[in-house]
Amino acid sequence: MSHDTVKVGLVGFGTIGGGVAQILLGKKEEIRRKTGKTIELVKICDKDLHSDRGVELPAGILTDDLSEITSSPIDIVIELIGGLEPARSFVLEFLRAGKDVVTANKALLANHGPELFDEARRLGRTIAFEASVCGGIPILSSIATSLQANTIKSINAICNGTSNFILSQMEGKGADYDDAVKEAQMRGYAEANPSMDVDGTDAVQKLTIMAQLAFGAKTDWKSIPRTGIDIVKAVDIRFARKLGKRIRLLATAARSGDGVELKVSPTLVSETSPLARVCDAFNAVEIVGDFVGPVFYQGLGAGRRPTASAVCSDVIDTALGRSRITFDALSLWSDKKESVRIVDPADTFEQAYLRFLVQDHPGVLAKTTGILGNHGISISSLLQEPEKNNGANLIILTHKAPAGKLAAAVQEIDESSFVLEKTVKMNVQEEEHDQQ
Repeated sequence: MSHDTVKVGLVGFGTIGGGVAQILLGKKEEIRRKTGKTIELVKICDKDLHSDRGVELPAGILTDDLSEITSSPIDIVIELIGGLEPARSFVLEFLRAGKDVVTANKALLANHGPELFDEARRLGRTIAFEASVCGGIPILSSIATSLQANTIKSINAICNGTSNFILSQMEGKGADYDDAVKEAQMRGYAEANPSMDVDGTDAVQKLTIMAQLAFGAKTDWKSIPRTGIDIVKAVDIRFARKLGKRIRLLATAARSGDGVELKVSPTLVSETSPLARVCDAFNAVEIVGDFVGPVFYQGLGAGRRPTASAVCSDVIDTALGRSRITFDALSLWSDKKESVRIVDPADTFEQAYLRFLVQDHPGVLAKTTGILGNHGISISSLLQEPEKNNGANLIILTHKAPAGKLAAAVQEIDESSFVLEKTVKMNVQEEEHDQQ
């Protein structure tokens, strides 16, 4: 793309789209001074032509006719409608009409990345997608370019602001889970139906994208072990504090032999860890490279302004040709590029936090620990306290053990007559001195 004026179309004029329009229209001269390119937003397509987005638009720029995008001499199209369809069909249409694409749609990439990227390569086009993960944090470009000299050893990411806000409310204000969800909804951090945030779906889709970039790990996001924060109760927050821990929803990718381990789970992290200090709707990503060591990124992971910032950065990179270099070099989701092996979750090793609600009777503790011992699971810490209705909360931190054996032990305990509720199981992050 060598011409000095780059024409841009925007499809989807909601919250994020309004922020993108605000930047591209309001900072047009500033961008030209910095880049030498005039980036001109010429068309915005949305089915709603009347709602106020808080942006003053030039006359004739807003339309509900998609053909005004596809058939116009537009160089870059920004897709911000979200979801899988018609987003998938639209992106294919834009590529086939000779447009490069910028998107913030992590669900689209996690589900249809191979198809879309193959088509873009076939047509000589690019897809840029920084805003699809962690909003305003430039994590994807960091992995793809700044850390290229490193073999990445691990990624630990707090990449869902809604879940982090809910956990922060439970931790800081002593709120129970349901009240914390209502507060998140009231503040606009959570949807009316927050299931994709709280059950870990959003985080695991973002992990799929990061793992593809960092490790070349091609996998169906549905196959990645996933536990959401909807299992966390106030009692877990309280016990975590007693253990010197905080609970965070972590999306984790780590090298293991010749493969990569992937998972999303509420995780107990040391209160001295930088991840423990990430609160409210903020996101954070901790990456360990073989030469650079640990690096830490933190910022707002969602919302109009940070996400719009990332989208516009992709537009500028595409206009300057930087996206083309990165897109070609990475060969993302390409059949020509061999995928690293995904380690079977049952073959991984993990330290676990287990909360059992059991009958408060003599011998129950011995039976519970006996089952763990029979499966080769040793205990690091144990706490117990009475619960209402003649029950007791039994909290056990295990030593590191095979995930398959942990799962089998938990299943056997859950099937025992002395158990009153299904066991809550979360991961425990290793202390830094244990990782060295």
